[in-house]
Amino acid sequence: MRRYDDPVEVRKGLVTGVEGPEQFLWRGRLWKVRAVLAHWVETGPWWQSAGARAVLGADDPGPTPLGDLLVERELWRVEAGRGATGPGVEGREGVFELSYDWAEGRWQLLGCTD
Repeated sequence: MRRYDDPVEVRKGLVTGVEGPEQFLWRGRLWKVRAVLAHWVETGPWWQSAGARAVLGADDPGPTPLGDLLVERELWRVEAGRGATGPGVEGREGVFELSYDWAEGRWQLLGCTD
């Protein structure tokens, strides 16, 4: 899988009965999600936060911002394509990893295999 950290625009909707990314615009090209292969949530590295370091006695940072402990991002592994589909019709498709950062309210394309 090639790794990226590119911003994407995402339109959400239902794909095979699952609400999630339905289409995304990446590098000026529109991709349509055909299947959601996986969906999970990751928390940020809370153990590296100022509050966790203070509890461990590493330093005394003062008050801990609550946001440091609540950082999450939602990840989606999807199969998507662009162009026509069907028997004998050539189109591009691949598997993509999309991430939604709840704290910043933005989508990123993290990787793809096409």
